[in-house]
Amino acid sequence: MALAAGVGRATVYRHWARADQLLLDAMGGADLPLFRDPAAPVRPWLIRQLRRMADELAVPAVAAVALTLAQSALADPVAAARQDESVGTITDRIHTAVRLAVAAGELETGAEPADLCAQLVGPLVYRAAMQRQPASDAFIARLVDGIGAWRG
Repeated sequence: MALAAGVGRATVYRHWARADQLLLDAMGGADLPLFRDPAAPVRPWLIRQLRRMADELAVPAVAAVALTLAQSALADPVAAARQDESVGTITDRIHTAVRLAVAAGELETGAEPADLCAQLVGPLVYRAAMQRQPASDAFIARLVDGIGAWRG
């Protein structure tokens, strides 16, 4: 990374003593591209978004970064605040999509927003990081079907 930036490793370590600190700063200004602009019908849109997330997490370096940042959040208040912000963004976006589906009569669910996110995203992280297996399309469809009763 230092070579790509045109600086020496010592310069990088002077600014960021730990790799997770560098990751936090690098990702701090990045906007999450997933779960934006939900569209009806919501079920296929949500499946596509989860497929994108699963494909990203299937890249070992991406899974490693996600786990490193999650681990950092356990002990570092700055990392925890950034993680809370990211989780809040994902939760809000998924909840917006689910509200759209409910309003359109496409979905009936009583799940809380945080539960929806855990039910949909949590298994993808577990599958990628803990089981080191790809998430199949059928697996993703079961996750989406598990959040409530879909119509149509």
